[in-house]
Amino acid sequence: MSLSIAYFALTIITAAMLIRIGIITINGIPNSSQVKRNHKSILIIGLVTWLFYNTIMGYSGILATYDLPPRFPLFLIFPIFAFTGIFIYKSKNAPWLQNINPSELVYFQSFRILVETLFIFSISEGILHKNVTLEGYNYDMLIGLSAPVIGVLAFKFKKLSLKAVLYWNYLGLLVLASVIFVFTSTTYFPKIYGESEKIMPLALTQPPYIFIAGILMPAAVFIHFLSIIQIKQILKQNK
Repeated sequence: MSLSIAYFALTIITAAMLIRIGIITINGIPNSSQVKRNHKSILIIGLVTWLFYNTIMGYSGILATYDLPPRFPLFLIFPIFAFTGIFIYKSKNAPWLQNINPSELVYFQSFRILVETLFIFSISEGILHKNVTLEGYNYDMLIGLSAPVIGVLAFKFKKLSLKAVLYWNYLGLLVLASVIFVFTSTTYFPKIYGESEKIMPLALTQPPYIFIAGILMPAAVFIHFLSIIQIKQILKQNK
């Protein structure tokens, strides 16, 4: 399997996992069948539209520049983060969160093992610089590897408290924030790393590699936040 096909496949799998979680949540809401179908349609159409937007922006060449202000974050990362922030804020007290199995949101983060593995193979293909992989300053693999361990200890053997899972989610977000910083600084401010020229290939702005920032990273952020507000609800109810 070629590297590009692997990225496409992982993106589709991740999107399917998000849709699965969404459908399970919708099915648990006490609404009519028609309302549930409408919500499912909105979920699927919304995610597919975002995938198409990523693809169109990538192939258009609009993002393929190092000029400032940085187009890549402006047109891709900021919009999805704005949506995530608004959605999470409006959903922080929503009862439908309890329709999701808390362990699923933790196990979900295991997909980052595959993401980071593809990153390593991307170095030799000239798609990524080693700075943004496990060989450099990206430690996201550790969160992916810890996800099944945290899930088993907390939800199967009950050896970890929900507060521990909550702190693990916060740690996961901090690691993602550091990865975003490394990606951004490597792309726009290479002098930090002793480089005089831009060291992040512009191929990253084209499909399927654009999905790293447009789909895969936001999915990890979204699920972390979803898990956080869900656990906070549970802890509040248990007081």
